[in-house]
Amino acid sequence: MTTTRDTLLGAADLERRAALRRMKALATALLVIAAVVFAVAFALEDRYAWLGYVRAAAEGAMVGALADWFAVTALFRHPLGLRIPHTAIIPSRKDEIGASLGEFVEQNFLSDEVVRSKLATFSVAERVGAWLSDPANAERASAEGAVVAQGVLRFLSDDDVERLIERLARQHLFDREWAPTLGRVGAELVAADQQRAVVDALVDAAETWLGEHPDALGRVVSTRLPRWVPGFLGDAADDRAHREVIGLLHAVRDDPEHPLRTAIDGYLVDLTDRLQHDPAMATRVEEIKAEFLESPRLRSFAGRFWDAVKATLGEALADPSSELRSAARSALVDVGVRFSTDRALATKIDAWIADAAGYAVQKYRHDLASVISDTVQRWDARETTQKIELQVGRDLQFIRINGTVVGAIAGAGIYAIATGVHALLA
Repeated sequence: MTTTRDTLLGAADLERRAALRRMKALATALLVIAAVVFAVAFALEDRYAWLGYVRAAAEGAMVGALADWFAVTALFRHPLGLRIPHTAIIPSRKDEIGASLGEFVEQNFLSDEVVRSKLATFSVAERVGAWLSDPANAERASAEGAVVAQGVLRFLSDDDVERLIERLARQHLFDREWAPTLGRVGAELVAADQQRAVVDALVDAAETWLGEHPDALGRVVSTRLPRWVPGFLGDAADDRAHREVIGLLHAVRDDPEHPLRTAIDGYLVDLTDRLQHDPAMATRVEEIKAEFLESPRLRSFAGRFWDAVKATLGEALADPSSELRSAARSALVDVGVRFSTDRALATKIDAWIADAAGYAVQKYRHDLASVISDTVQRWDARETTQKIELQVGRDLQFIRINGTVVGAIAGAGIYAIATGVHALLA
C-alpha cells in the first residue's frame, strides 16, 4: 500500500529504504538469536560447564547489540519513544547541524586558495575552446543563446525601452546644437561632390514621374493666358511647357556643368556656411528641433524604432538559417579555435577567470555557504531525519551487527579470563 510519504520519495530513495529495512531486520535477527542462545545456555549451564562460554558470548552479544541499537536509534529518534536526554539528535539539532555544515563548507571549500588550486589543474579557456570549435557545439550554444535572447525580448517592457530610446536620443542627439554639425557634415559632402548623386536621383525620379503622368502639369500655362487667346493655343502652350520641363531635366541629367547644378551647388555651399557661422540660422534650426522635441512625434518615433528592432531581432533569432544565427555560429567557432590554439590568449583568460572566481569567493563565500544552513533550516525536521537516515542508515546498521559480533567475542574472552584467574587462585 502506497502512503502519502511514499509519494514524496524518489525511486532511489525507495530502494535505499528497502535496503535499510533489510539491514535492520538482519541486525535485529542477530539480537534475537543471541537472546535465544543465551536463554538455552543459561538453562543448561549447570549440566554442561562448557556452555558457560556460550552464555557469556551470547550475553556480550546482547549487550553490544542493545548498546549500538540505542546509539544508532538516538541519532534519529527517541528510543522506544522515551525522551531520554541527548537522543533524537538530528531532528532536535537540525539547525545547528546545518549551520555547522555551512561553516565547514565555507572554511574548507569556499576559499581563494582552494578555488585557484583547482583551476590551476586545467585550462578553462582551452576546454571551452575545444568544445566551441566543434560546429555542432557552436550550433547548440547559438541556439541556446537565441532562446535566452528571445526570452529577454519578451521580458523587456516596451514602455521602458521606448523611454530609454527617447532619453538616449535627447541626450546624444538633441542636447547638442544641430546647425554646426549639419553644416560641417554638409560642407564635407559638398566638397566631395556627393550632392551630385542626390541631384541625379531627384532628376531621374522627376523625369520618370512626369513621363508616367503627362497631365501632371495640367493647364498651368493656358489658365494664365488672356481670354481672347484661342483654346487650341492654350493647349499647345501646356504641351510645350511639359516638353520644356522634360527637356530641362534631360539637360540637367546629361550636363555635369549645367547652370542649375551650379546654382544648387552654390546654394548648398552657402547653406552649409550659414549653418556653421550664422547665429540666426542656428537659432532657427534650434527652434525646429525644439518643436520636434515638444511634439509627440519623438515618442512615436522611439516606439516605431523599437517595434521594428524587436520584430527584426525576434525573426532573426527564431530562424536557424538567419544571417544573425549564422554569424553567431561562425563567431563561436572562431572564438573556440582561438582559445584552443592561442596559448597566450588562453593564459590571459584563465588568469582572468581565476581572479574573478577568487574575488567572488572572497566576497560572497559567506552568502554561498549560508545557502546550506538556510536550506536545512527550512526543511521539516521529520523529512530531514528521513532523508539522512535513508542516506546513511544502512551503513549505520553495520554498527549494530559489528557490536553484536564484538560483544560476543568480548563476552567470551572476559569469561575465559575470569575462569582462568579463578582456577589459578583456587
